[in-house]
Amino acid sequence: MKSFFSNKHLLMIMGIIGFLAIASIPFIPLKTEAKSSDLLETVKGYVKSDFVKKDVTDKQLEYGAIKGLLASLNDPYTRFIDPKGFEQMQDRLKGEFFGIGIQIGMHKNHLAVIAPIPGTPAEKAGLKSLDLIVSVDGKATDGMGLEETVSLIRGAKGTPVVLEIKRADQKKIFKVTILRDTIRTTAVDKQEVFQRKEGRVGYIRLTTFENQYATREMQVAIQNLHKKNIDALIVDLRNNGGGLLKNAIGIGGLFMENVVIVHTVDRDKHRQTQSVSGTPQYATGPLIMLVNEGSASASEILAGAVKDNHRGIIVGKHTFGKASVQKIIDLEDHSAVLLTIQKYLTPNGIDITEKGITVDVQADIPTATIKAAEKPNYTYSYDKDPQLQKAIAVALQKIKETKTHLVKK
Repeated sequence: MKSFFSNKHLLMIMGIIGFLAIASIPFIPLKTEAKSSDLLETVKGYVKSDFVKKDVTDKQLEYGAIKGLLASLNDPYTRFIDPKGFEQMQDRLKGEFFGIGIQIGMHKNHLAVIAPIPGTPAEKAGLKSLDLIVSVDGKATDGMGLEETVSLIRGAKGTPVVLEIKRADQKKIFKVTILRDTIRTTAVDKQEVFQRKEGRVGYIRLTTFENQYATREMQVAIQNLHKKNIDALIVDLRNNGGGLLKNAIGIGGLFMENVVIVHTVDRDKHRQTQSVSGTPQYATGPLIMLVNEGSASASEILAGAVKDNHRGIIVGKHTFGKASVQKIIDLEDHSAVLLTIQKYLTPNGIDITEKGITVDVQADIPTATIKAAEKPNYTYSYDKDPQLQKAIAVALQKIKETKTHLVKK
């Protein structure tokens, strides 16, 4: 990345070399003029007739022109996807693909890990939210688009990919080799009941909104926990990089009724309001949303709706800050364009772009816990998870307050 490798002396030398090289090239004046509307075709014509390599195809130039056009919009989430990449994306929405198991996005103009998917090679290799991806298999990501990066990281099961990573709290860039594997994106990863003297706390870990069955999976999980007579519920959205807007709205409807979940605003400043009605699965009990810096997009929509509607308490650390909505345009050759068409606002009209959702109760992970988790022999357990334990403590307090209120009545 330029910001990591800038060197004034090297740039000066390269500038001199570049000048000498240009000075030695014969200059052939061209008198051809073209109207602005014909510029693209004119350049394409010169490439086809004069470029040193003859094997340039029309499709290659067409794809390149589309990528350049979209890149000029300066929006990291608007991008072109070739047919292979689009097929992979559709597989991901169905719930299975080959890769290492990370969701990536742009953080301060750099390609970054939004979150590793739990249980995947990426998580096992120690990748973390906000890790910057410097290169993939030796190819620098500076100036590389999201889809191109994803295509490089994806590959056949069992094959290695080498990433160079810059971590926020470290000066040195380090390499990590990860073997690709089958990635299954089941939405609900875990469900538990924590029994305490104050009451029974239900727990659901929701890992993605990409799976088209995410709302149904959450509905079933809540029904299962209801049968166990829970007094409060924790929904763990940590490292959930988001997914489908409809899932965020649908899952919001499992906890709230007759409220606004999200506003979307288009290019003409027209605002659409997405609300929910009907009978929620979990309408009144204490609700805790557990989030961190890897909670993005649809996760932030759900957490923002819970917060603004005073339905529950947000515990953890501030979220990633992705507040844009993309439309998938399926092209005739089975390639596609992901086009940002709206940004979203929380029910209170707050734009969280690059700011994220602010938590109600801060819960940090101590340095000692982080260092212990980085050791090869570390085994995760609920008791070792300080953020989860904080969420449980908040839930138990809410149970106590609820029972006290009922007694006073």
